Amino acid sequence: MTAVEIPGSKSITARALFLAAAADGVTTLHRPLASDDTEGFAQGLETLGYGVEQAADRWRITGRPAGPAVANAEVYCRDGATTARFLPALAAAGHGTYRFDASAQMRRRPVAPLTRALRELGVDLRHEEAEGHHPLTVVAAGVRGGALTLDAGESSQYLTALLLLGPLTRDGLRITVTRLVSAPYVGITLAMMREFGVEVTRELTSDGEVFEVPPGGYRATGYAVEPDASTASYFFAAAAVAGREVTVPGLGRDALQGDLRFVEVLRRMGVRADIGSDRTTVTGDGTLSGTTVTMRDISDTMPTLAAIAPFASGPVRIEDVHNTRVKECDRLEACAANLRAMGVTVATGDDWIEIHPGTPRPVEIATHGDHRIVMSFAVTSLRTPGITFDDPGCVRKTFPGFHEAFARLRADWAL
Repeated sequence: MTAVEIPGSKSITARALFLAAAADGVTTLHRPLASDDTEGFAQGLETLGYGVEQAADRWRITGRPAGPAVANAEVYCRDGATTARFLPALAAAGHGTYRFDASAQMRRRPVAPLTRALRELGVDLRHEEAEGHHPLTVVAAGVRGGALTLDAGESSQYLTALLLLGPLTRDGLRITVTRLVSAPYVGITLAMMREFGVEVTRELTSDGEVFEVPPGGYRATGYAVEPDASTASYFFAAAAVAGREVTVPGLGRDALQGDLRFVEVLRRMGVRADIGSDRTTVTGDGTLSGTTVTMRDISDTMPTLAAIAPFASGPVRIEDVHNTRVKECDRLEACAANLRAMGVTVATGDDWIEIHPGTPRPVEIATHGDHRIVMSFAVTSLRTPGITFDDPGCVRKTFPGFHEAFARLRADWAL
């Protein structure tokens, strides 16, 4: 058995940074993820005047329920979608003028549903160039709150940003959600808000799902960040295609992250998976069955499945993943194009991809600067030696030490 220590969850670290900054008191985050995205989020908080102390395995954040400590700031969000979507919402609760910009990659990604909702709540928010995209400026004067309707069918992060903002408003928020993708991520948000002292109620109505967020703010706490389940998917997939066993400590049946459900997809393909109380073990024998699977709620693991699909005995069809087209790149098309370059037969539609069995040949993977494309096709390389990447370093976004960890795995397995 090979045990792999996975770094902390990016999604949980970003939410924890927002909650800690908004809370009354000092919060200590244990084992947060240190990566380009989360460092960018922490730097954004510092630029807004929040106190952030970073040590190797713990970060201390001094919260400010009243909002940013400075009246003017320019925040660079790098490539981070959570930074670019969460921090403008946090800043809106304060008083001052705050400009947000991001990398060219993040500028291309939409934020319109969130910024429309903030404007509906009375926030003075201006897009400087393309409407619905960064850069943008928030002229903040606090947020009264109230009722709004949101379409979160493109990204659950729009809803999460508003949920996190809710307790900082004067009257709280009532959010009616007409469409929602990646619903488990909203579950993470609600569970973490509860840890910081806020209970959100939700109910299904004829108009959509309604979330009631009370006012009153957050309380500081100590919070342990669990390992990243999306990152763990690459190591679980590696065990499946290599016919080996891997265990990830810290991810068990009580994990917050929905992406742990990737092991259920592997089970459907004939792989043995054991989810224990505080660890998950996947054991492969090198064979995989074809399958058809809906991955709407765990779409970040779509590239992982696509990258191992050629080794299945039958076609692998992945459905309901349109939102993967508006991630760091068009992930659905990136997977299809790379697989085709390898000689694999692939068909695609607006929200689906079907991959047929084949023997991938080594190529240079076109990564489009997307960390998940690199890490997914690294798994393919276990059975297709010679695969290279045009931008291997983009893994720094979520797992700077990925290549070293994967090399250790190969060495342990003598591959």
